[in-house]
Amino acid sequence: MTRTKAVDVTYVVAGGEVRVEAVEAGASIAVITVDRPGARNAISLETMDALDAALDEAVGDANVLVIRGGGDRAFVSGGDLKDLAKIRDFDGAVDMALRMRRLCDRIATFPAPVIAALNGHALGGGAEVSVAADIRVAAADVTIAFNQSKLAIMPAWGGAERLAALVGRPQALLLTTTGERVDAAEAHRIGLLDRVYAREAFEESWRTLAASIAKSPAREIKKVIAEAVPHHRPDLEKDAAAEFATLWIADAHWQAAGPATRKP
Repeated sequence: MTRTKAVDVTYVVAGGEVRVEAVEAGASIAVITVDRPGARNAISLETMDALDAALDEAVGDANVLVIRGGGDRAFVSGGDLKDLAKIRDFDGAVDMALRMRRLCDRIATFPAPVIAALNGHALGGGAEVSVAADIRVAAADVTIAFNQSKLAIMPAWGGAERLAALVGRPQALLLTTTGERVDAAEAHRIGLLDRVYAREAFEESWRTLAASIAKSPAREIKKVIAEAVPHHRPDLEKDAAAEFATLWIADAHWQAAGPATRKP
């Protein structure tokens, strides 16, 4: 089967952009960057559309896909509550959860290995995006938190079950119920991160790693490993989305989310 080459393309969204960069380093690497500096790279509904389109562009002949955030403050800081707060009804919350969950499933089932390069903190939905990848690497000063419980909600995008598969049931329960923010060293110790690099060497290090993987028969190897250890659970999406939506529309969530998102 002939594959087309990934191309450089930019999708403009409110507050920034989503970029696809096609890199040739002996083999094809596609890099998707979420760059919304004013929102710490948070995911709005418009950003979801851009990510979907970016994944279409990235598939091509890429032997590795890298997902990262712009700047050095945030990988992805989660859902953009200022935008998502317009969703107030149960069905709308279900639809939003399923939309982003299925986008994360696209990352999880991408035909080539996917690296989440945590250039900055990964919080809430950002942590969920990171665990959708096959491999997570981070700068040493990064923190990660499944802190949705602080907003009286739960992971909605498939992150809870992916986290459990990575770190085990007890750690997954601890991280998601307490919302604890762990540093890169602790995340590496429990298996949530796979590589940690010094901040000054981070950019060069993840690019070197991606190039090394891309020179291998990466797609063929991932196919076998993915069949042995599936990285997504579509059988859970209906119940998980319903549980999330019930929490999303409750008064406790809007009180925890803050004045900007409270019901009038």
